[in-house]
Amino acid sequence: MGSSILALGGCSSLTKSKTPLDRSRHWAQQFKDLEKRFLDVGAKHKVPGVALAVVKDAQTVWSKGIGVQDQASNVPVNDATVFEAASMSKPVFAYAVMKMCERGVIKLDQPLSTYARERFLNGDPRLDLITARHVLSHTSGFQDIRSRQHPLKIHFKPGEKWQYSGEGYAYLQSVTTRLTGHSFASPCESYEMDLRVCGTDFDSYMRGNVLQPLGMESSGYLWPDQSATTLARPHDENGRPLAERKYNSSAAMARYGSMGGLLTTARDYARFLLAFMDPKPADAFHLTPSSIEEMLTPQVRVEDGPGYSISWALGWKIAKTVDYGVLASHGGDQSGFHSLAEMSTSRKSGYVILTNGENGWKLIQELAPELAQRIHATDPG
Repeated sequence: MGSSILALGGCSSLTKSKTPLDRSRHWAQQFKDLEKRFLDVGAKHKVPGVALAVVKDAQTVWSKGIGVQDQASNVPVNDATVFEAASMSKPVFAYAVMKMCERGVIKLDQPLSTYARERFLNGDPRLDLITARHVLSHTSGFQDIRSRQHPLKIHFKPGEKWQYSGEGYAYLQSVTTRLTGHSFASPCESYEMDLRVCGTDFDSYMRGNVLQPLGMESSGYLWPDQSATTLARPHDENGRPLAERKYNSSAAMARYGSMGGLLTTARDYARFLLAFMDPKPADAFHLTPSSIEEMLTPQVRVEDGPGYSISWALGWKIAKTVDYGVLASHGGDQSGFHSLAEMSTSRKSGYVILTNGENGWKLIQELAPELAQRIHATDPG
């Protein structure tokens, strides 16, 4: 779920420009052919719209909307188009948790059950071993999402190995909400396995403590105005519009916000990448250098392959590659939306791809290597 794309290949020859304006023009020219590739591959896979943002030398040097945000209305994608980030929400929540750790609200290695009023799972004493570190590194032992076929359970001793888990993030979100916010008596809704969840102030907390301080002004979790023309619509594998989503339930955000509820633009998410590549001085909202380093430090080895190895850090997948050094990434996959963000903090380069088609993952799989090759390669100019 949300795999990083490892790009292999040689470097393209680029020339460094002198001013930000010149650099933007330079990169616009560099990516003119790639823009056509995205159009062509999007048409091949029937992906209606794509939003792209490219970071080079700790600057967003290029961003582009390609295609349409809704096949029914034919409104084009632009810099303001908001997409579902899906699991790319997780690193953003992890950033918030790390700030809570700095404030002394929660400790990375203290069992979450010591903070909770109610037990997230009854009948398994291993719940008392699960910490925020386990959740953020996907070593809690919980499965991804509970279902009638697969009721919630702890599958192994926390910290023992890796298993991707949205439920872990839901558990940590419920704990941090108790510590920093509050739940509402209503609305309440039922989810998987008749799980009853009531609304919280998650959206306002994340906007005020992470999104707005990092300059992500067009991002959020609740979007009451469904008539907004900036919202991308999901599409099926044939490029046909799916039912428009509702983004006005605080109960749904209490259940899914941290694991997959973020609504964002490509340019906004690039600003989030910049919080790691070119961090501002630590303050009430921005992390200290040591916390950023902690977030990007591998916690558990996941996979080895030719020319790369994969580990998981706190909120980020970490790939050690032969060609580009260390890359941090996260993808997102939900019905009708697929996305990927990847960065090199040492090279200060990164990119964001957001799509609004069910075949968006195919487009990402095909084109992310080309994009990575261009931006992570050393700029000889």
